[in-house]
Amino acid sequence: MTLHPDSRQSWGFFFSWRISSWSRPNSSSSNSRSKQHHKIPEFASFLRNITLMSLLLLGSIGSISCLGPISSSSNSSSSTRGVSSSSSFGGALAMTTAPSAVMRPRDPVLSPVVIVPGTGGNQLEAKLTQDYKASSPWCYTLKKDYFRLWLDLVTLFPPFTSCFADRLALEYDPLTDQYCNAKGVETRVPYFGTTESMEYLDPSFKSISAYMIQLVNELTSKGYEKGRSLFGAPYDFRYAPGPRASKVAVEYQKDLKSLIEHAYTTNNKEPVVLVSHSMGCLWTLYFLNQQPMEWRHKFVAHFVTIAAPWGGVVEQMMTFASGNPEGVPFVNPLVIRKEQRSSESNLWLLPVSWTFGLRPLVITSSRSYTAADMEEFLNDIGYPEGIAPYRSRIPHLTEVLQAPKVPITLIYGFGVPTAETLSYDSKGFDYLPKIEMGDGDGTVNVCSLTAVISDWKNTQGQSLDVIAFPKKGHMKILQDKEALEVIVNTILNARPQQQLVV
Repeated sequence: MTLHPDSRQSWGFFFSWRISSWSRPNSSSSNSRSKQHHKIPEFASFLRNITLMSLLLLGSIGSISCLGPISSSSNSSSSTRGVSSSSSFGGALAMTTAPSAVMRPRDPVLSPVVIVPGTGGNQLEAKLTQDYKASSPWCYTLKKDYFRLWLDLVTLFPPFTSCFADRLALEYDPLTDQYCNAKGVETRVPYFGTTESMEYLDPSFKSISAYMIQLVNELTSKGYEKGRSLFGAPYDFRYAPGPRASKVAVEYQKDLKSLIEHAYTTNNKEPVVLVSHSMGCLWTLYFLNQQPMEWRHKFVAHFVTIAAPWGGVVEQMMTFASGNPEGVPFVNPLVIRKEQRSSESNLWLLPVSWTFGLRPLVITSSRSYTAADMEEFLNDIGYPEGIAPYRSRIPHLTEVLQAPKVPITLIYGFGVPTAETLSYDSKGFDYLPKIEMGDGDGTVNVCSLTAVISDWKNTQGQSLDVIAFPKKGHMKILQDKEALEVIVNTILNARPQQQLVV
């Protein structure tokens, strides 16, 4: 899982078990220092709080390098409100401070909004059939109907961790080149069309499992109504789109298209604002580029991307190599590694060479691995079965991120220590590496967050605004008051071919 947004990332992006998305170190150290993997991301802190609560309840006690963020011109300054740049139809990227570029609502008409979350950013439900074979006796359940598989925090505690991982894992069939659920496990995504399943991931612990609730609350305070002008498009974040997509992924794209058309039709034919976080940005971009240009221009007013891992994430290589517990002390990374490897979408989040170049990302006692060595890396970590699905899917999904030619505001955070190089000693990949930190949002490297800017700003017909927030983490950007203000104002001002109101 990833808790990859986005975060998931499975276990990854939400905890990076899928990293799919939301890990970030809680550290004020320099961006380049080397350290053991003992960082505590926001979600890890959240899980530690859960540990204490549970014990009490139980009574037992590209073209932009990875060297740094986009820099402003000499007479520009950054602030906690972010650095804003804009490019329209291939114009130059002019840097200004965010406060002068914050958009104000210009009329009372609200464009409908559809939110696409990051990996691990919405609930999943499961039902066990008679074909289910539990790995341990305690993994059987008396529940006959659907129950919450992601996220039920109680199931993360040993000995139930292995039960949770087995149920969430996908199975890959090399003969058909297809992914599916584990035998005896049926899954579904609840509350499609609404934001309910992405507001809180575990409704039993609302105060510590909040995800999209603050953004939803900000939008409703501005006049949006859930189910009328504000919609959610949750999905099974374990799967990925593309030519080899499973039926689950294909059906989601159909459902997303229908939801956008419904939002348009029921809101006086106002084009829709698509708001995506983390891996949800990749999903939404892929979806848009599959639609005819006429459809995009008719139904989509604006695409707001938040913390997108356009070119992958270095820390995802640790997820595949060692398992990624994200600093949670009671989780054995080797217990969850098989599930994390099984996630089709986790392959999608591995670093790509057009973003990271040929610099070493993983260093061992015998060799190093760059983003161009991914198939060798998968083989050497003991996961050769991952090579075929990687080869048949990932180049198509990552080699060209085509500008969708709908107005885009690209929002990201930087200046948070983020895994940049993973060093393994002679003990091998069954042990967590030493991590050298670089720049990013704590989960996604800055070169990935900014990877599409250079190409898109020079694409004829592509309107692009860029807003960068210093010291805003992958998840914090959805919770920070000033960042939320900018995100909401961007939505309120969205129109096809919009112009900044200053």
